[in-house]
Amino acid sequence: MAAATAASPTPIATFPTLSHPRRSQSAFDKRPTITASRSTAFSRASPSPSPRSDVRPLHPLGSRSFLHWHEDAGARRLPALRSAGTDGDTLGSLAFPGALRILHLALSLGIILTADKLLKKAFFAASIKFPSALFGMFCVFSVLTALDYAAPSAAKGVMDFFEPATLFIQRWLPLFYVPSLVVLPLAVRDVPAASGLKIFVILVGGWLASLSVAGQTAITVRKLVKTEMIPAEPMAKSSPFSNVELWTWASIFLSTFALAYVNPTALGTSARTCLPFLLAATVLGYMVGSGLPFNVKKVFHPIICCALSADLAAVAYGYFSKCSLDAVLANYLTKVSSNPGAGDILMGFLGSVIISFAFAMFKQRKLVKRHAAEIFSSVIFATIFSLYSTAIIGRLVGLEPNLTISILPRCITVALALSIVSFFEAVVLTGVVGANFVQTVMDKLRLDDPIARGIATASSAHGLGTAALSAKEPEALPFCAIAYALTGICGSLICSVPIVRQSLLFIVG
Repeated sequence: MAAATAASPTPIATFPTLSHPRRSQSAFDKRPTITASRSTAFSRASPSPSPRSDVRPLHPLGSRSFLHWHEDAGARRLPALRSAGTDGDTLGSLAFPGALRILHLALSLGIILTADKLLKKAFFAASIKFPSALFGMFCVFSVLTALDYAAPSAAKGVMDFFEPATLFIQRWLPLFYVPSLVVLPLAVRDVPAASGLKIFVILVGGWLASLSVAGQTAITVRKLVKTEMIPAEPMAKSSPFSNVELWTWASIFLSTFALAYVNPTALGTSARTCLPFLLAATVLGYMVGSGLPFNVKKVFHPIICCALSADLAAVAYGYFSKCSLDAVLANYLTKVSSNPGAGDILMGFLGSVIISFAFAMFKQRKLVKRHAAEIFSSVIFATIFSLYSTAIIGRLVGLEPNLTISILPRCITVALALSIVSFFEAVVLTGVVGANFVQTVMDKLRLDDPIARGIATASSAHGLGTAALSAKEPEALPFCAIAYALTGICGSLICSVPIVRQSLLFIVG
């Protein structure tokens, strides 16, 4: 009996006990024990001699192939998404999460949206010019910091509660900046071709110079103050888009496009009737753009694909309904709260986006405090450089003084540049250039750490650049958020100083 026991193989590994919401524990307890001879076949060092064709390898969370739906076969997409998360419990890993998760998302996101609306009303009633969303961001960050000092568990509870909302905003962040790009043809059509070319040269050259100045300033100041770089806290990455989501939005587009064609005022007004299919076209463009190969996205960013998709839908509807493109684009972004278009719905999230940045900043609070000197100095120096370099270049290339003055604040963010931007599209164009090429240029400049990359991106390409970078590098988002906010504040304050304003006017002639 003893000899028989000694001769039997000693079990060295068993299947782990898993908890599954729809399977009983006994189902897993009945699995056989793996013996030493069989476990060798399952080891990483020695692959199975006869792999099953129906088993797909799991990609590690955060790998490039996990981030793009186009890299996995459509028929296997949903099972792959379920296995890539934590046993199906990660929010957003399924196309249609459970009712409780939907409720959690709606509640947390609704609180942020409501806070943004209330702050806007309060600031408007008090005639306060300071951006209300920026005030809300600093308030949330301050409350979290105070809670972390007094009751760390309470701060963690708040972070966990709002995590679904922050992940939702992070996943769809580029969409909220696209409307201003979609209606760009309406704004630039009256600009002469020669002046437009000069403006484009100034914006591209200025963006590249501001990016270099901000990034190199951050690195230089870090060396001067001798601050050692430590790893950033890991940030959650957005889940990829599933085929179910893609086909759902495609169905919405086709059905509502047909409805608008048959009855242009079926939902009361033309803007409301066009809203569903124009919104679906924008979302579909972002999904398709996100699924493009990596090399293609280097020169054709999903944000560009997103805006192009919406414009093509507007052109198609104008052609079939005999409406002008101007009329359809006017319905896309009406800027009338009682008659909103698709762009108004998306841009309505901008204030909430800024408030949500507080949670990312809090998660990286140690690095923010540690590198405060380089963050503040880089933003201030880059803002001053941007203003004066734009004025000088505009004078050198012979751009009309009124156009030069209108594009001076090109470094200010879309959501914050409200009181000093007269040619708002200059901000959008700068963001488009930055969103498309910011990562490639920073790689060439050897800006490798998330602090320098975040500061350089937000200081030069503002919101669109921040959205583009955070989609690929979420660990840089907190530093983008800080530079994003400080750039708007610094630009507004600097332009409000009389001597600065007069000197800029003197330079442009």
